[in-house]
Amino acid sequence: MRAFITGFAGTELSDAERAFLREAQPWGFILFKRNIAGPPAVRALVDQVRSILGRSAPVLIDQEGGRVQRLGPPDWPLYPPGAAYGTLYDRERQKGLAAAQLGARLIAADLADLHIDVDCLPIADVPVPGADQVVGDRAYGTEPGKVAAIARAVADGLAEGGVLSVLKHIPGHGRAAADSHARLPVVNTQRAVLETTDFAAFRPLAGLPMAMTAHVVFTALDPVEPATVSATIVRGVIRDSIGFRGLLMSDDISMGALSGSLAERTRAAIAAGCDVVLHCNGQMPEMQAVAGEAPVLAGQALARADAALASKQPPVPIDAHAGREALLKLLQGVWEPAQRYA
Repeated sequence: MRAFITGFAGTELSDAERAFLREAQPWGFILFKRNIAGPPAVRALVDQVRSILGRSAPVLIDQEGGRVQRLGPPDWPLYPPGAAYGTLYDRERQKGLAAAQLGARLIAADLADLHIDVDCLPIADVPVPGADQVVGDRAYGTEPGKVAAIARAVADGLAEGGVLSVLKHIPGHGRAAADSHARLPVVNTQRAVLETTDFAAFRPLAGLPMAMTAHVVFTALDPVEPATVSATIVRGVIRDSIGFRGLLMSDDISMGALSGSLAERTRAAIAAGCDVVLHCNGQMPEMQAVAGEAPVLAGQALARADAALASKQPPVPIDAHAGREALLKLLQGVWEPAQRYA
């Protein structure tokens, strides 16, 4: 296994992609809307990739609800954005936590039916006024304790459904005034403030199995490099100050925030301390460049990867129909499923 996660171009594997998988042996793979063509097709794609790899490789997806939902109508239900749970939490704390956990449990049921076992959720980013809306209503709130509590409930709901969580975007994307998909955000906040706000939301979640980095420069920590490729931030903040000990993956290495070739980005992320590199866009030349630089998964990185997969629990049975009715009842007056998101 090599220390990267790959995407694919479409709903079926090409001959080139099959050959790439056999040769490159990525640790896992990730699905996007472009890969979705109904439940039978998704299951067939997942099973085919695992068959080619010769192992039950982890399958990731971003299924948050709201604006970030790779699976949607007519085959799958809509789910609320994270902010809806935060609004309910403010009205009645226990209901907010119960709704967050139930929503995640229902998402896990959808994913498990497709043989998908990793969701890139929860989000512990703490947005501030003036920040780019790339996080926006995906966030659970603006107070670290509240964000951490809801994020924990979401992670618990996924775990109950046999789905592993990926905490994002560590050590925080909430202050970014730019969308890192397009360009590099620079945060000038003092470290003392970051410690009690952004980082404080991640610390109670440091025991989660996996986390994803933020492509953000924090000038108080490293004036040049974004967190993903900064050894100072990965080792000194994510590992030490926050205390995260699970598998650390980069955010998508092809995003506009990063500079240099794909090979250079891959080397930099691994050198900084990321265990695996995430590459999402399914473009074969980029996939090959990443695979060419991703090392064989070994040592502490392999141990953390194995520990993450070993933490997966058998799903607790759920009546999905009754669960959806209960979720809508909890969210009444906060979010209605008739809402649509781009």
